[in-house]
Amino acid sequence: MSLLSWNDTPTKQAILNFMNSTNDKNSQEYIPLSERVAAFDNDGTLWVEQPAPAQTGLLIGKLVEQVKADPSLAEVDPYKGIVSQDPEFMQGLAQQVPEVVIAFLSGIGKAWEGTTPEAYEAEVQAFLAGSMHPRYNRPWTDLVYQPMLELFDLLSENGWRIFVCSGGGRDFMRVFSEQAWGIYRENVIGSAPEYEYQDGQLLRQNKLHGNIALGPGKPEHIYARTGRRALFAGGNGDVDLEMLQEARFRLVVVHDDEEREYVVTAGAEKLLVAGEEGSWTMVSMKDDWKTIFKD
Repeated sequence: MSLLSWNDTPTKQAILNFMNSTNDKNSQEYIPLSERVAAFDNDGTLWVEQPAPAQTGLLIGKLVEQVKADPSLAEVDPYKGIVSQDPEFMQGLAQQVPEVVIAFLSGIGKAWEGTTPEAYEAEVQAFLAGSMHPRYNRPWTDLVYQPMLELFDLLSENGWRIFVCSGGGRDFMRVFSEQAWGIYRENVIGSAPEYEYQDGQLLRQNKLHGNIALGPGKPEHIYARTGRRALFAGGNGDVDLEMLQEARFRLVVVHDDEEREYVVTAGAEKLLVAGEEGSWTMVSMKDDWKTIFKD
């Protein structure tokens, strides 16, 4: 039986109806298997992103290390905003404001420049192993939304190929994607550095591979990776708006459950309006989900 962690609400029925209509070759809604591409945001869509996305702790720690090695960096952004804990900068980072994220990534690119993929992944694994969520006191990779995993299963059963597209680091997500989501790492796309092959080694470069995967960058990255548009898309913030606009089935995760998770609308104002006005499928954590996190 599908979507066991979903309550029997119109939201669940909308998903099941879409699966049925797109499988029916006699329906105008039918979608050939070759075109069944689904794409999802990560932070706040697949796992908890409050009080800040999981990756933030790793990245801030790396920038602080750079400032300790070179104190002069504390006078320029993004290091200045981090060291001084500037509220505007930190809020922009938490809400993935593109200009703030771009400034942040400029420091990150420098921090891991010349690093091999293996060395970077070892740092990520060490961070995840030693980092607990401040509210739940559980590892971040335990805080994946069980209902979304069940949606992944349903999509896979119906021939959809699932991709994760996030403004967060593609290589960060690839470290745990197979364990946490059951998604092969090659199906994780998003903001990433360029690599160069030098003297028998792949090395990270201090420049982005394409645009940052926020806003219009999401459909750009999806098409570059798949050669198709994502016809099923899920997100939770304004930076996901363009990705959902491209889709035929638009799913918005609404954070409205203060008891089990968080109540958050900041950074999602435009998406919530577009979803309501467009009659998109609005997922209420409070009303639509029996449980939040995976066992």
